[in-house]
Formats: sequence, structure tokens, C-alpha cells
Amino acid sequence: MQTGDGLLARLRIPNGRLTPRQLQAIAKTAAQYGNGQLEITARGNLQVRGLMPQTTSAFASAIRAITAIERGFVVETSPLAGQDPLEHADPRPLAATIRALPITGLSPKVTVVVDGSGQIDLNALGADIRLTAADTDHWNLSVGTNPIGTVATTDAVDAARIILGLISNRGETARGRDLAPETIRTALAPLLANDVAAVRRPATSAIGDFTLDACFATGIALPFGSVSSSTLIELANTARGLGITELLLAPHHALIALAPDTAQLQTWRSEAAALGFITTPDDPRRAISACIGSDGCASGQIAARALAAELAERHAALFDGSVTLHVSGCAKGCAHPRAASLTLVGTATNCALVSNGLAGDTPLVEIAPARLESAFARLVQQRLPGETSAACLTRLGASTIAGLFRQE
Repeated sequence: MQTGDGLLARLRIPNGRLTPRQLQAIAKTAAQYGNGQLEITARGNLQVRGLMPQTTSAFASAIRAITAIERGFVVETSPLAGQDPLEHADPRPLAATIRALPITGLSPKVTVVVDGSGQIDLNALGADIRLTAADTDHWNLSVGTNPIGTVATTDAVDAARIILGLISNRGETARGRDLAPETIRTALAPLLANDVAAVRRPATSAIGDFTLDACFATGIALPFGSVSSSTLIELANTARGLGITELLLAPHHALIALAPDTAQLQTWRSEAAALGFITTPDDPRRAISACIGSDGCASGQIAARALAAELAERHAALFDGSVTLHVSGCAKGCAHPRAASLTLVGTATNCALVSNGLAGDTPLVEIAPARLESAFARLVQQRLPGETSAACLTRLGASTIAGLFRQE
């Protein structure tokens, strides 16, 4: 994939499982053939940036020597699948069978999520087909964002096959959202069971501590989803030194370590924090999306991640979990292709501010980067006692927000 800093390679690691030695080798390969920047995506895939056309073949050979790469249409489960005691059902057998279905003509973007309803919430991951365990024998089925009904475990593969066939019949650009719910229900009528209420659970990220069937786990995250190869090598070396033998790529830009002893994991997490990784769910950087910007992309007009880190540190109170900030090096908005509460966009001379929109939307105001610190300070001061940041932005409205950023 071509990007502003060269070619990008997205690596789908089977089950997201790597040893520290494998992760270390991938990081070294990224430095050798790319620009040394790696990412874990919101879906838990590993990306290597800055490759050149003349290095891609050697890079691919080097990666194949380190780990297998998953191909075919995407079927995702929790990184803790099969070892999470809170799962209603193990999603792995169902996922493996769906992955092996002989369906052709699908868009490469078509995704199936099979969620065992365990400790890591997968609801934030978009899916063309989503199967969520309601209990050990039933799965709640949705297509796109539309709930369809409940199917028995014994019928879940057939249901997925029928829906994938309907998507394929609409052409290679079709997605699950293109299917009318009633069309799906009609096609699945013999398979749909009586409604089975799903057990609701709080949204849980991959960051934090987990107790598994046979071991313990702790998850950390990459700030803004990115890390240098040298930092990742150091983290992997720390894991090896502590006797940690398994790492899991996870949604929410996360990396999970497994170990038989919580003391090993606590030490690893402390070392990760010292290296700049996110180790707590309430870290304000989790509310901010940022591309590399002018520090590594030809299209970037501002040093987006450096600016994002500064805003997170100086105005942590703004990021209370109710708002999102997108700092984009240019109007393409690669790091966050969805609307954010606030978006800062680099221009040739300034930063543009967008409210509740995309990086390419019409901005409220443009502001010099040197004035952002005082502008955000004024914005934070507008919060009333007990008021969330989201409620504050809604109360102020676009016009008042623009005025706060226009002030000298």
C-alpha cells in the first residue's frame, strides 16, 4: 500500500501470536528494509512503514522466515479466545470453519468477527458479519450494524456462508451493509432461532490485567498506534529477559504479554511505561489519533504525533473518555477516517480546527501552531464542575469554540 512515507505492509499474524524473539526479528527487519516505524492497528494487525519498491521482495522473504502470514478474507476473534474463563463460548472452532469456506468474489475489506463475549470487547471493530456468543449454544448475529437474530452454534457456519454468498453475488465491492435486513432474515429463516438475550458487558479494552485459564496476562498499547523499531526491540528483549514466551497483538493498538506469574508481568509493564508505552486505560493519549505528520510523511504539514503528545500531557483533563481528538498532518486524515469531536489539520501555514467532523471537512477556524497551547487552555477552562468534556463542547457550540481558538 502506497503512503506518504513509502510503502506500507500490513501483516496478519495467525491468531496474533508471536514470541518475543519473533517480534524482535520483525522489528529488526522493519529497520533494515523500511523506515523503522511499526504500528499495531485498531484491529490488532501489525504494520511496517517506509518500504521501498526495490526492498519489498527481500522484506517479504525475511518476514516469511520469521512467521506465517494469514491470507484470505478476514475472520477475527479476541486475542484471548479459548483461554478466557469469562467467554460464553470458545469462538475459535467457529472462526476456523468460516475462514475455510470456499467463498470467492468478496471485497478484501469484508470482515467477520466471532466474539466469544469474553474480557476484551470487540464491539468497536466494524464487521460485515458479527457473531456474538449469547450462551454456550447460541450466537447473536448482525450484518453491518443491523441485528438479524440468533442462530444455534450448529447453524452459525451455514448462516455465515449464506450471508457471504449474498455479499459475493452483489459484486467485488459489496459489503454487508449493502444487504437489506429483511433480505437476510428471509434467506436465514430456517436457521433463525427464538430470540436469546445477549448478556451485556461493560466495554473493556485490551489494556490492563487479565486472569486466564492457565496463566495471567497484561496488555499495554502503542501511543498513537506507533513505535520505533529500536523501542520495540528493547521491549521484546525485556520480555525475553523476564521469561515471557508469548505476546499477542490485540485490538485498540495493544500488545498483550502472557506469563504464569503476575510478578513477571508487573515488571514488564513498568519497563513498558518507562519506554513510553500506554499502560493504563485512562491514559489521555488513548483519546487521540495522530499520524506521523511531517516527521515522516511527505504530505504532512505538521508534526502531528509530537503535537498530540504535547496536548495529551498539558491538557489531560480534556480527555476524560467522552471526547476524541484527531491530529492530522494533512486533510487526508489517514489516522482516523471517521468523525472526531475535534480535529486539528495541518495546512501550509497553520492548523485548521474541525468540530465533529473529518479532517477534510470545512474548518471552523485556522490557528497558528504556536497558539494552540493557549487555545486549548481556554477550552479546558470552560468546563463546569462535574461536566464531561463532551457535554462542555455541546454546550459551547461550534461558534463559541471557534471564538476561543481565535483569541490572541
